[in-house]
Amino acid sequence: MSDIMSKSIRPLTAALVCLGIGLSIQTTAQAEKGYLTDTAGDVVKTSSDECWRISDGLAPPVEACGDVIAVAEEPVDPCSLDDDGDGVNNCEDKCPNTRAGAKVDSQGCEIIEDLVLHVTADHFDFDKAVLKPAMKDLLDEVMAKIEASPGDEHIMIIGHTDSIGTEAYNQGLSERRARAAADYLISKGFPQDKISISGAGESEPVADNSTRQGRAENRRVEIKTH
Repeated sequence: MSDIMSKSIRPLTAALVCLGIGLSIQTTAQAEKGYLTDTAGDVVKTSSDECWRISDGLAPPVEACGDVIAVAEEPVDPCSLDDDGDGVNNCEDKCPNTRAGAKVDSQGCEIIEDLVLHVTADHFDFDKAVLKPAMKDLLDEVMAKIEASPGDEHIMIIGHTDSIGTEAYNQGLSERRARAAADYLISKGFPQDKISISGAGESEPVADNSTRQGRAENRRVEIKTH
């Protein structure tokens, strides 16, 4: 009796297995349906303007059929980025996360801002380029700022005068005063190869030379960093 039942069950099991395989194949075929194309390779559309899908058609996504086509993102070169916006790319930036708006050196490290030292009567004697104590105190403050800075400062010292005297004489006076300030900073340890001087004479006034106050403002030394 059991042999008879066993013989009866075998065909049924085989049929079920075949049915399962058939369903699997059908499901896979449905999942892999693509689009019907014409001889030119264009997708054929129905009368309702929908792309015609068939089991063995064009499988890749088609934008005209509403498929979302993934666009491969180009790899980003880290050296093209400047996360802290200081003008130095990430690969060369030795001081990342510099505060916004800070002046930096070529390696992205913050340096001191440009300074203006006003050349009052207490800083230089009239018609002289010899530093007096008040000017030395100001230059000591400049040196302290440079030493506390994480950057690598190179500086240009520019001397300026008021309009009293000839242009030629004032040009020379402005250069001598710039040189005096540079020599003092060098004596305090600032590298000589990172400092340069220039004289603008009376050519770049910032105030009215016809007034005493204006002339005082024009007698100045500028320290520009880079």
